[in-house]
Amino acid sequence: MIEDMLRTPSAVRDAERYTAHNYHPLPVVVASAEGAWLTDVDGRRYLDCLAGYSALNFGHRHPALIRAAHEQLDRLTLTSRAFIHDQFADFCRELAALCGKDLVLPMNTGAEAVETGIKVARKWGYQVKKVTPGQANIVVADGNFHGRTTTIVSFSTDADARADFGPYTPGFTVVPYGDLAALEAAIDENTVAVLLEPIQGEQGVVLPPEGYLPGVRRACTDRNVLFIADEIQSGLGRTGRTFACDHEGVVPDMYLLGKALGGGIVPVSAVAADADVLGVLRPGQHGSTFGGNPLACAVGTGVVRLLATGEFQRRSAELGDRLRAGLEGLLGSGLVAVRVRGLWAGVDIDPALMTGRQACERLMDRGVLAKDTHGSTIRLAPPLVITSDEIDHAVAQLAAVLAG
Repeated sequence: MIEDMLRTPSAVRDAERYTAHNYHPLPVVVASAEGAWLTDVDGRRYLDCLAGYSALNFGHRHPALIRAAHEQLDRLTLTSRAFIHDQFADFCRELAALCGKDLVLPMNTGAEAVETGIKVARKWGYQVKKVTPGQANIVVADGNFHGRTTTIVSFSTDADARADFGPYTPGFTVVPYGDLAALEAAIDENTVAVLLEPIQGEQGVVLPPEGYLPGVRRACTDRNVLFIADEIQSGLGRTGRTFACDHEGVVPDMYLLGKALGGGIVPVSAVAADADVLGVLRPGQHGSTFGGNPLACAVGTGVVRLLATGEFQRRSAELGDRLRAGLEGLLGSGLVAVRVRGLWAGVDIDPALMTGRQACERLMDRGVLAKDTHGSTIRLAPPLVITSDEIDHAVAQLAAVLAG
């Protein structure tokens, strides 16, 4: 039988057998990729409409980034921060300039960037704002997704992310996302920061109400509180601007960055802020052996230089309009809601038709890879190198799935 000749079934079985079940992946086993396309172990091609949750904004194996990685692999990969290497200053300087900030603190994963932001905000609160010792608090939003460390899940409202991982870390106040009055009421004399995603990705690409982010900025300025923007998924070109905050002209005190910063090659994250914020750290108070390593810096600098041209931001904005038009054309034909910002879409399927998981499985069968989130919602986040014809193809396959 043909099934006996395929490599996918056994590879899926082995993955299930030998790994902890902390993910529920689609049963596709990828062997190679280029641009916006993946090829599985049996030679079948798929259009990637997830892009590694935005880690692959520049597509698979972007030539400039692969070249930077190869050149660095031939010279130096790790020193630790005990020494300075020749890629470090360029990466930090150019990323700081892209963010419009004084300083950058490189780390590895998005969760590490969030943890770093929390630590810096607390230290700033005690040293600069002079909040009561041991009483610093941070205001966050419900529906948030900032990572899965024990501290971060302590302020998650997602039962799957939070349940059975207590005792939970104190020091966080959760308010409804988009409710400016609730946020303002939650700020007290010991509040050191407001930590928000400008767009909630894991929640289903939930956009804030118009005027919300400027209102948060004003509240933080008026109450001497840091505004920390988690742009790990939304930043670096995904939404048609360099940062999602740019859509409303908002400049946070601190950017948390990751995913696309590593070019889909290595894990790279960073915190960017001015010297009066990041300057509170002193040697020995925070660090990472691999944070800012030479390979990460070489690739990260390549990413920053791609963004500095503005090409990818423009592509995301223009192609995002095409994606929006295609998806909105399916409203009433199986879709009940669509939320789009650049090349990032949350698509709510009529739950009477199918779940989000079922929709993604059926899209996979038609050669398109996407990811479900809560209930009947799926997320579309193709690489920014996708073409208009490929967007039309993805929308057509979704239409076919909805039509049954």
